[in-house]
Amino acid sequence: MPKISVEVPRELLEDLDEHVGEDGKFVNRSEAVRASVRKTLDILDEVDARHGRLDDDE
Repeated sequence: MPKISVEVPRELLEDLDEHVGEDGKFVNRSEAVRASVRKTLDILDEVDARHGRLDDDE
């Protein structure tokens, strides 16, 4: 799996970390970021579909 590097504000990282770990929704930061990216892309696809901007192949 390819790796990427992302700079985020400290406050955002602290908020992310509240959802990671034994008591959180995600096992680690990578899982949390992947889930967020997937969700964001799904939302963008829905917006594009409503505006007729998706290709028929998608």
